[in-house]
Amino acid sequence: MADRTRYLLAYDIRHPRRLRRVHRVATDFGEPLQYSVFICDLTRVELIALRQKLLEEIKSTEDSIGIFDLGAPATRGVECIEFLGIRRDLPTDDPAIW
Repeated sequence: MADRTRYLLAYDIRHPRRLRRVHRVATDFGEPLQYSVFICDLTRVELIALRQKLLEEIKSTEDSIGIFDLGAPATRGVECIEFLGIRRDLPTDDPAIW
């Protein structure tokens, strides 16, 4: 199995049509934590594909996307996330794209 890294993906998209398209791409690569916040366990190749697909959908002068490296899914990728209120269970074994 290829090495995977857990990423937090968050976006602020200004136009409803682009927002729907970016949301669709994010759903293909990760699990939603909030409407515009996703957790993604990706290989390096998958990360490159995600970036490319997102760049195809946004208007870089208006929209913003953050991709944050959280580390290995079974270690820091779980430990560095804290929930207040309703807790989301994050996978800790056999990380994959959901």
